[in-house]
Amino acid sequence: MTVISVELDTSGLNCPLPILKAKKALAGLRGGQVLRIIATDPESVRDFETFSQQSGHELLEAQEESGKFLFLMRKRLD
Repeated sequence: MTVISVELDTSGLNCPLPILKAKKALAGLRGGQVLRIIATDPESVRDFETFSQQSGHELLEAQEESGKFLFLMRKRLD
């Protein structure tokens, strides 16, 4: 079971705000901690995949549930 350190709800926000808010939240975490992001923007799926590849943070999970998109991201170890 993955331990979630922080949850971030970006419901109602469109690109690029969910990514910007996630980037800020990840900056406040220690390496290895996990951020759970809730988004409603369908583009967020592609955005978080790209963000993960570019930033080095690991996208552990991406799923859709009842019209919301849920992501788990592990902060990279610095």
